[in-house]
Amino acid sequence: MSTEVFPHCIVTQSLDTEISSLAESLGLECVDEQVPLPDCGFVLRWGEDGLALQQLGKKAPNPVKVDFARGAVDHRRKFGGGSGQMIAKAVGVKMSRPLKVLDATAGLGKDAFVLASLGCQLQLHERNPVVYALLADGLQRALRCQDVGLVDVVGRMQLLACDSLSVQVPEADVVYLDPMFPERSKSASVKKDMAIFHSIVGGDEDADGLLQQALGAAKYRVVVKRPKKAPFLNQQAPSYQLTGKTSRYDIYVNAKLPG
Repeated sequence: MSTEVFPHCIVTQSLDTEISSLAESLGLECVDEQVPLPDCGFVLRWGEDGLALQQLGKKAPNPVKVDFARGAVDHRRKFGGGSGQMIAKAVGVKMSRPLKVLDATAGLGKDAFVLASLGCQLQLHERNPVVYALLADGLQRALRCQDVGLVDVVGRMQLLACDSLSVQVPEADVVYLDPMFPERSKSASVKKDMAIFHSIVGGDEDADGLLQQALGAAKYRVVVKRPKKAPFLNQQAPSYQLTGKTSRYDIYVNAKLPG
C-alpha cells in the first residue's frame, strides 16, 4: 500500500485498549473527532458501530466498512439463491457435502461469507493491514450479535493476516482467488465505496504467482473470479468457465469433486 493512500490517523470519540492496540499495529495516531483533518486522503473512523475507512473531501463517498448483520450481505444470506448462485456452482457447493475452502485474497470477505453461509469451512488470507482490520472488525461484531444463524456462519470463517504468496498455503478442497484487477476502463461502473477500496488496495500486480501456488494446494479445484473481459491469470486457460454479466469464474480442475 502506498503512503499516498494509507490513512492519516484513526478518528475516535473514546480511546480504549482495543483501538489503542489497532493504532499501534498500523502505526497510526488516534485523534479526537474535534481535531481538524486534512481535506484529502483517508482516515479510519472508530465508533460504536465499528471501524470504517473514510475518504476525506467535500464530495467523498460513504465510508467503507464490513457489516455482515445488515444490508445487501445479510439479505443475500437470508434470501439469496443458495447453491444455485454462480459462485456456489463454480466452487462446487453442495449442502450435503461441506467443503474446506481457502480464500487467498479475502478483501472485505463478501464472497467468503456467501460460501460460509452455504456450509463451507473458510480460511481467509488478507495481506493489506487496513483491509484486514476492517474485515476482522466486521467478523468480531458479527460474533457478538444476537442472530444465532449469523454467528454460526461467521464461526466458519477463520481470518489470518498474511500474504498467500509468502506463506505455506494449507491444503484445501478448493482455493478461491479474487485478485484486484489493476486496469479498469474509465466507463466501468464502480460503486463509490468500492472505488475507495480499490484506491487502498491497488492492483494485485503479483497475482499471476498465486495461481500455481493455489493449484498445488487445492485438492479438487481452483476458482478464479475475474472481470468478464480480463485475461486469464498467468495466461493459463482454465478447465472451464462460468460467465455472468460483468464477471466470470475460471475453474481449474485438479480432480473430480466427490458426490
